[in-house]
Amino acid sequence: MAIERRKDNKNRVLKEGEHQRANGTYEFKWKDKRGKRRSVYAKTLEELREKEIEVLRDVLDGIRSDKKDLTINDLYNLWEQLKKGLKDNTFQNYKYMYTQYVEPDFGHTKIVDLKRTDIRAFYNYLAQSRNLRINTVDSVHTVLHQVLEIAVEDDYLRYNPSDNALKELKKAHNKDVEKRKALTLPEQELFEKFLMESAQYRRWYPVFVIMLWTGLRVGEITGLRWCDIDLEEGIINVNHTLVYYDHRTEKRCAYAINTPKTKAGIRVIPMSAKVKEAFLMEREYQQECEIECNVTVDGYTGFIFVNRFGGVQQQGTLNKALRRIIRDCNYQELDKEKKNVVTLPRFSNHSLRHTFTTRMCEAGVNVKAMQEILGHADAETTMNIYAEATKDLKNSEMINFEEYFNRQIDSKEDSA
Repeated sequence: MAIERRKDNKNRVLKEGEHQRANGTYEFKWKDKRGKRRSVYAKTLEELREKEIEVLRDVLDGIRSDKKDLTINDLYNLWEQLKKGLKDNTFQNYKYMYTQYVEPDFGHTKIVDLKRTDIRAFYNYLAQSRNLRINTVDSVHTVLHQVLEIAVEDDYLRYNPSDNALKELKKAHNKDVEKRKALTLPEQELFEKFLMESAQYRRWYPVFVIMLWTGLRVGEITGLRWCDIDLEEGIINVNHTLVYYDHRTEKRCAYAINTPKTKAGIRVIPMSAKVKEAFLMEREYQQECEIECNVTVDGYTGFIFVNRFGGVQQQGTLNKALRRIIRDCNYQELDKEKKNVVTLPRFSNHSLRHTFTTRMCEAGVNVKAMQEILGHADAETTMNIYAEATKDLKNSEMINFEEYFNRQIDSKEDSA
């Protein structure tokens, strides 16, 4: 006996699981891998069968079906509960990036509707309409990619739609990304000379010169204690870093002690005679002014670089001081009305670390030694900086060679 197949109102045979509803629309029912009954709906049979193909793909790939109302914000809440192993300030910065730029609008997007083009469009919006720097968009991407990766791990998505989504934007804005430049040797000499001779800014000489001649990160030098250095042996023990960040959950800003950026960040740096002299200058200045460290951060005290109140220095204060120093140094040099005057470019604390690395490259310091002194976790990071610095060095040397060659030709023509 033949089995009569169900048909729709157009006399078309319906497949297993397909139904035509009373209002003329269509429904497809199936059970997911957990045995729960699921349904999708469509206005036409053709549209329904397109959806069936997607359902079949999801079933074969093990993709969960309970994602209909799941939003990016729902995934973020799960990520926030599960994320472990991050330093507190890093975690707080991640949360800030998400809640500031993703959560209010884009975060309400349902993941069932999310496509690669949506992610790219969102990044373009941040860069063009919100006028965010590419580095900031990159920080947003770091968090969003981790959040969406949870959907992949939990079988809500087949792939992470944010994979490679930032590449095109970075390429398009490549010219807009400012590369951190090292000071040239004349600029470095001018900077040091100005600090030493300026009555107003000589106070800043020790901290900036030590950064310039050790390559210490700003959190490493502001967290440095007198017990971390040995002036007789001429060594600096780097074993922690001082951070200042917004505890947004507690609505306050505070200092904290963290381990260095990487395990390789725990290191011993030999100090040059200039660095030792700078430490002695700082100690002498504090003794004359009767300044003592009077703050304890996570059990750490005795910090070397403190303000006039005995509190620790922070990155923002140092960068503000640098801007004033650059401004007044340049005014002084321009007032001399010299030919080929050297002035200081705008630079930050981290530029001093980059300058130190460049000087080491120019001096031919072994790459492995550079890696250990700088506290890089892998040689690739050091080599990237090394390649950039030596490229600049080769270019300048080629220019010098060309100028030398031209002088020789001019000399022969004059003698003829």
